[in-house]
Amino acid sequence: MKELKLEIQLQAKNGIDFILSAGVLWLLISYIWTLEYSSYNRSILTFMIGAILLPLAYGLSKILKTNWKVKDNSLQPLGLWLNFAQLIYFPFLIFILIKYPDYFIMTYAIITGAHLFPYAWFYDELGYAVWAILISLGSFLITLKFEAEIIWVVPFYTSVMLLLFASWILIRIRIQKERL
Repeated sequence: MKELKLEIQLQAKNGIDFILSAGVLWLLISYIWTLEYSSYNRSILTFMIGAILLPLAYGLSKILKTNWKVKDNSLQPLGLWLNFAQLIYFPFLIFILIKYPDYFIMTYAIITGAHLFPYAWFYDELGYAVWAILISLGSFLITLKFEAEIIWVVPFYTSVMLLLFASWILIRIRIQKERL
């Protein structure tokens, strides 16, 4: 099991391409939440801009030389299943969109952060657990503190946290390479 996980860690580089892509995406989302639209319309735009995550991650995987698929590794499909797990929370997100659109962005940020948690085990990287908590709890606390007019702070915070996490992962990859 340890060897299978190590192979994924090294070839996928602990998911750095997805974390960087998400950081950029959440920066764009923070811009959307500065626009003079209703919370509902900004939420719809947020969903739409989310479509660039995979192409952006794919492009970054080519630049960073990461592998999305590690052939003959029986743990490989688990990474995809862990990502799909966040889709199970989307009915709740849609409910928030319909009933409480001012809280949509907080809910989406919490789901984004929380879905990182199981990757702590998958990549043997505690940073995933730490950042899952920081993003989820931070988004909640920011929403409690700030008025709806400046709720763009939540996606901006999420973006900053993801970019800091990407920096953490890059450092950890370097350390891991030096050990091998």
